[in-house]
Amino acid sequence: MIRTNLLEASEAKKVIAEKGVFSVVEYERDLSVEPEMAEIAYYASLMDVRKRQVVSRIREDRGVIVQKGRMQLMMGDLNATTDISGVGDFMKKLVGSKVTGESAVKPLYTGDGTLVLEPTFRYILLEDLADWGGNLVIEDGMFLACEDSVDLHISARSTVSSAVLGGEGLFNTRLSGEGVVALESPVPRSELIEIRLEEDVVKIDGNMAIAWTDDLSFTVERTTPTLVGSMAAGEGLVNVYRGTGTVLVAPVQNNRGTPSPSNKK
Repeated sequence: MIRTNLLEASEAKKVIAEKGVFSVVEYERDLSVEPEMAEIAYYASLMDVRKRQVVSRIREDRGVIVQKGRMQLMMGDLNATTDISGVGDFMKKLVGSKVTGESAVKPLYTGDGTLVLEPTFRYILLEDLADWGGNLVIEDGMFLACEDSVDLHISARSTVSSAVLGGEGLFNTRLSGEGVVALESPVPRSELIEIRLEEDVVKIDGNMAIAWTDDLSFTVERTTPTLVGSMAAGEGLVNVYRGTGTVLVAPVQNNRGTPSPSNKK
């Protein structure tokens, strides 16, 4: 039997989110910093710059797929394999890794125990695919972990021109099926703009969408019917999402791709 205080609230940490097999532990204060770094750490915590850590309670009937190299601790009878089903699957995922920046091989943890991932200064989003109609597309580099009932594959843009002009890239990671996924976001969930569409349209000036329902149609269009009008308005081209689904938008474009501070353990 293993007992741990990992999920118990303390002066330094607390559980801030739970969904599916995942829990998110946030360290309120870094109590182990060097004296000369104490002032920086204090003001960083006031700005919500804190370490966060994903903990997964794995059961016999539900394993977890994790981004390569992110495991910190395994407690209990857990086994690590890969999510590769054969040579063909490996080649497909290898090609996908080249175009999205994700690792080709992701470890699959099964058994009965607790898996702890390395801490990160990014914000953790726990998303249930049921809230996304079973299909979620995410920006490159956001995937952290998911339940093994979720399928990961590559989603290609319908047209090359829309990808190039929209700045979103030709390929993105697509999560489908049922289950919960853990994503790393450059901004907190409370700061993201969530837009729910029902046979409607949203136009975004820039590639600020970080996640969206795969059923939505994506195009790049002028803000006005004519090129001269668009130039006069000073807006030019916009990214357009049409249909029924959900879009998560970062409040400003500079938030996307903001490098995380170096992890301190």
